[in-house]
Amino acid sequence: MLKLIFATKNNGKVVEVSSLLKDSGIQIVSLLGLGNGLNIVESGLTFEENAKIKAEAVYGAFRVPVIADDSGLSVDQLDGKPGVYSARYAGDYATDQDNNRKLLFELSGMPEPHKARFICSAVYYDGKNFIGTRGEVNGRIIKHARGSNGFGYDPLFMPDGYDVTSAELSMEEKNKISHRAIAFRQLGNLIIKSSEKI
Repeated sequence: MLKLIFATKNNGKVVEVSSLLKDSGIQIVSLLGLGNGLNIVESGLTFEENAKIKAEAVYGAFRVPVIADDSGLSVDQLDGKPGVYSARYAGDYATDQDNNRKLLFELSGMPEPHKARFICSAVYYDGKNFIGTRGEVNGRIIKHARGSNGFGYDPLFMPDGYDVTSAELSMEEKNKISHRAIAFRQLGNLIIKSSEKI
């Protein structure tokens, strides 16, 4: 079993990614379980840059191989916003509900459909080399939140081809189509292949 640190304090992400990687021979330990006060400034201009910043910071603190991601929502009518600011769209200490309210406010008055996509950039870092992957899922933003199975913008995001939101999908269903599922499945496979070469 390959044990890695997952550079996140978001328990929703930990649950999702643990489920995604459970059959790959990779076990993840989150920052939540390490009891540290690490404060990482996500100053990148892209999801990939932020994922690398997180991975390097956590590796520097623990000297253990790390996986990290940065992900968010890109809305066409808002020129790609909230983008890298998805988690703090309504401010540094914003809740999911705060961010969702701001998103709906900014889209009010604009014609539907509100086309959008979830994007995830995932990286692995062993202190020397990065392995990176990217996942995207297209959909649209609806006017009223629905569902309680997700987090972030999931209750407002309806994936293309579905009549339910991401928050109305079961974990199993979500892990078949989500941006994070696409990115981390690819990353898990590449990590295993890389470790087999050593």
